[in-house]
Amino acid sequence: MAESEPQEGNYDNMVKMVEDLNRDLENLLEEMEKLTDLATSMRRLEDAFLSCKEEVEKKWQDVLSESKAVEASQTLWKMDLLSSY
Repeated sequence: MAESEPQEGNYDNMVKMVEDLNRDLENLLEEMEKLTDLATSMRRLEDAFLSCKEEVEKKWQDVLSESKAVEASQTLWKMDLLSSY
């Protein structure tokens, strides 16, 4: 009977070790899922940022073009005014 007690103790230790390992693996899996979600969110955020940046650059170019057109129109108007004197 003395021989079966150490074996039971070893078995209990092994069961606890396996349970602890399973718990640790589940925790690691949850952390990996969170990191995956974070990476996906970061990619979507980067895509949205790049789209916004592109739109802002287009609008800025439009504003510059309009400004140059207005400036050219004003210059022509002034030249026309001066030539009429």
